[in-house]
Amino acid sequence: MKIIRKKTREIRVGNVKIGGDNPISIQSMTNTDTRDISSTTEQIKRLTSAGCDLIRVAVPDSEAAEAVGKIIPQINIPLIADIHFDHKLALMAIESGVDGLRLNPGNISNQEKVCRIVDTAGEHRIPIRIGVNGGSLPKDILNKYGHTSTALVESALRHIQILERLNFHDIKVSVKTSSVPLTIESYRLLSKKIDYPLHLGITEAGTEFVGTIRSSIGIGTLLAEGIGDTIRVSLTADPILEIKVAKEILKSLDLRKGLRIISCPTCGRTEIDIIRLTDEVEKMLKDFAETDLTVAVMGCVVNGPGEAKEADFAICGGKSEGLIFKAGEFIKKVPESALVEELFRIINEHIDEV
Repeated sequence: MKIIRKKTREIRVGNVKIGGDNPISIQSMTNTDTRDISSTTEQIKRLTSAGCDLIRVAVPDSEAAEAVGKIIPQINIPLIADIHFDHKLALMAIESGVDGLRLNPGNISNQEKVCRIVDTAGEHRIPIRIGVNGGSLPKDILNKYGHTSTALVESALRHIQILERLNFHDIKVSVKTSSVPLTIESYRLLSKKIDYPLHLGITEAGTEFVGTIRSSIGIGTLLAEGIGDTIRVSLTADPILEIKVAKEILKSLDLRKGLRIISCPTCGRTEIDIIRLTDEVEKMLKDFAETDLTVAVMGCVVNGPGEAKEADFAICGGKSEGLIFKAGEFIKKVPESALVEELFRIINEHIDEV
């Protein structure tokens, strides 16, 4: 079943269009010291190679804001400045040439300062993400509604109204918490009230294993309901892993094309080392992540032939050997020791022919 996405306004962050009918974009955030220009630039380049569409960097002080201006000419994806507390840093970041701002208006309490940011962003055609987090809600909203989806959405709407009164509509919005159910509820509620593009994520999701699960459930649930225009998987890990998880979430929902490896979980019927074979196939095909292929690695004859018919390429295990299929058709029988190498050769031949 094809997911029907909610139609939102289109905005542009650098050369990336967000909202409307545009593909869902993947974001990440550097974990280097932004003031370390070479390390930050190098990490952004690695993230870009991994499939990152937009990058966010922390701007904690004026030195970081100035460093941004030296980083931007060295990269080729849009850069978003993450600003907290000090409106002057937002103004400096804009002057340094950033493509977008992420603000939590709740920690820039002086509305006059918020207005200065908005005016300057408008002059430079810089979009603003209103980033509402469960841990930094305005006290009056928190006292009135508690830590609820209503509180998160009310905070977002309050700050949207500030920007709209200033005739600024180049906005995207997020309402993140570390609670998966609360985050899902908040985005559902917000999506009914606004048509601005939504940036999805579970904040402080955790380490690689736990954070992947929480992010996949939270982001995946919302995307499956047609909610969301751009995503960031937040992991306490190398940000490269954030991109890998984000891509798999999108591919799992058929929202992005790319390599899909299907493999069985093994059982007592398996007479081939399916775990090792699958690991080897995954490593062998790591450079084909953007290639629209489905490869199945199956351990026995129960589901193997059926999956092989659905996949572009497949291995069906036997006793110390396997059958290779292409487009559902049997190609050849190969000893286990040569299966992965032969599969790789056949896939390479196919790609060269296309």
